[in-house]
Amino acid sequence: MIPTAAHADLSVRAATLFLAKPPRQPLADPTTMASAASQSSKYIQLALALPQRLRTFLARYPPPQIFPDGQEPKKTAYQEECPNPFLPYKHPVTGKWHNPKYSLRRQAELVKMAREHGVEELLPYTPKGTEARLRKRIELGLRVKGTGVGQRVKGHKHERQLMAKMEERRQAMLAMPELIKEWKKVGKRDWTKYPK
Repeated sequence: MIPTAAHADLSVRAATLFLAKPPRQPLADPTTMASAASQSSKYIQLALALPQRLRTFLARYPPPQIFPDGQEPKKTAYQEECPNPFLPYKHPVTGKWHNPKYSLRRQAELVKMAREHGVEELLPYTPKGTEARLRKRIELGLRVKGTGVGQRVKGHKHERQLMAKMEERRQAMLAMPELIKEWKKVGKRDWTKYPK
């Protein structure tokens, strides 16, 4: 893809928005103003040091953390179309479900880049994020797929029925003395309790 003026504008806008959080208290003296300007220029340099794909993503989907407290961020056209590009969403008019804008592979690549540059918390929620993976690891434990640990193995039909069959056989053996007494009392001719 050839970069255009619009792409350059997006990356500059992302750089100015990225982590350029103004202080909560109004600045009073010029030395504080100068340090704040150097601080914001430092943030801009940090933002420009990010990979192009990450800068483009943050320009399209700016995180709410980079805006001042109490200020409602203006949504970009991309955010209006799809609030979280990492999750499927239901179209408000048609009611149809749309796939995520970013595939799981691309999500994993973005998360990896953001983790390497220390800005993963600025990405929206994704199942490929570190928090989601750790939560899943805690829920499932150290279960490894294919080992059978924590999973029910299907097995052959006679193996699946073995426990129930043995329990039925044990109950029949416990009831055998009574059955013999009843057989001797009734006799073969009038016996009706044959097994099915």
